[in-house]
Parts: sequence; structure tokens; C-alpha cells
Amino acid sequence: MRLTPPAIALAVLLATVSSVSHSARPDTMIDARSLALLKQGEAAAAAGQLNAANDALETALAVDPRNRAAFIVLAKVAARQDLDGKAIRLYREALLLEPNDVVALAGQGEAMVAKGAVTKAGENLAKIKTLCITTCPQQAALAAAIARGAPVEKVAVAAPPAKPAPPAVN
Repeated sequence: MRLTPPAIALAVLLATVSSVSHSARPDTMIDARSLALLKQGEAAAAAGQLNAANDALETALAVDPRNRAAFIVLAKVAARQDLDGKAIRLYREALLLEPNDVVALAGQGEAMVAKGAVTKAGENLAKIKTLCITTCPQQAALAAAIARGAPVEKVAVAAPPAKPAPPAVN
């Protein structure tokens, strides 16, 4: 009589825990609809239709927010549209899903360089160097972007205005 309530509670707990583990999908199983939309987005981006690519990729992420490849392609589209801040954020979302994704680290680093954050991009390069046993193409591309530095027009915009020279006294 005294063991009946705890036994019932334990049975309900076990039934709940086991049902949760059966309904959750592993991270490697991305929804097929999301993968189809990813392919549409990649095709549109390759054709230069950046708005259509953006729409398809955002829909792919709405269908399955664990689609890391969609985040990466969407970030590349944002970078092509000169939306470097958005690209950095999208690469960060991909890195939250897989922190050691070399493609996302390199892409984020290149977007950081374009934004003027060369030091932060260097941190990404250092992480890529630890992940790649030999030289990766992403490592070489990011190193080249860092060597080029930030675009001049973005650096000039970020620089404070020069003070006017004092008037000459005769």
C-alpha cells in the first residue's frame, strides 16, 4: 500500500522519458524538405538570383533550423550582397550547430576582414590551423584575406574625421 504511489510515479516518469527519446531526431537527420529548399537556394545563388536564393534558404531554415549548410550558403549570399554583419551572424549560427566547421570559420573570418575586424579574423585563422592537420584551402583563403586587409573604402568610413588645421598666424 505504501509503495503504490511511488511506483506509479516512477512508471509515469519512465514512460515520459522513453517517449521523448523516440520522438527526437538526431542532428544528422535534416528534414528532406529543408534539403530540397537548400538545393533550390544554391541553384538560385549560382544563377545570380540572390533574392530568390535568400527566400529559399530562409524557408529551408524555417523548415529545419538545424540545417547548417543552409546557414552557410545564406551567409555567402549575404556576403555577396555586401551585408557583412549579417554574414557574420549567419556563420555564427552555423558554428553554434558545429563549432569546428572549418568552412563556417573561414567564411566568418573573411566577412570579419571585410567588416574591418582583422584581429578577430586572425582568431578564426588560429582555430582553423588547430583543426587542419595539413593546410586546408579555407586556411589559405582566410590567410590571404587577412593579408589583403579590410577594403580601403570601409576603413575610410570607419576612420574619424580629420581635425581642421589651425589658421596660420602671421
